[in-house]
Amino acid sequence: MRTALVLVRHELRLVVSLWLWAARRRHGLGDGTAFGYARGQGTMMLGFGFVIVIESITMSVLLRNHPAVQRAWFMLDMYTLLIIIGMHAASVVRPHVLDAGSLRVRRAAHVDLRIPLEKIAHVRRELRTTHERADGELNLAIGAQTTVTLELTEPVAHFTFLGRRRDIRLVRLHADDATDLVQAIKPARTAPSPQPERLA
Repeated sequence: MRTALVLVRHELRLVVSLWLWAARRRHGLGDGTAFGYARGQGTMMLGFGFVIVIESITMSVLLRNHPAVQRAWFMLDMYTLLIIIGMHAASVVRPHVLDAGSLRVRRAAHVDLRIPLEKIAHVRRELRTTHERADGELNLAIGAQTTVTLELTEPVAHFTFLGRRRDIRLVRLHADDATDLVQAIKPARTAPSPQPERLA
């Protein structure tokens, strides 16, 4: 039951993302600065969509003598196409967000991790095209690559798609403008705290 609720919630987020994309709006920016990551996957998502369309046309011809099956297959293909477009829309409208106190790291509608800036020990631009799963590491590759690495001073809690908790000490993510993101994080991470007001 819990898994079904998670899936429904995820699909609702995709639908909302489609609406935001059509309206040219983005989610969760507030007073922060957005850093996109979807540019690297556009061609791949277009390819997936094209394959689904071709498959739908082909199966419609092959199943023309079985109208009930033909309709069911068509609906399944259209649903799959909607999910693919929704995933890309979610990646566009839910960028990484850097604000005064944290870096919000995201991927589409299923990863949303807020990292306090004071917990970022090191940040660097690092292109990686292979990622092995390891305890304490979160790899958010786009197009099979990450471009920014964050090392943390202490673990932050990340909850997987189905709600399992993982303690993360190292995050690798993709940003379209990785250099700009790294250069924005460094001064924000080391900015001095405001001085308390003196009493008169």
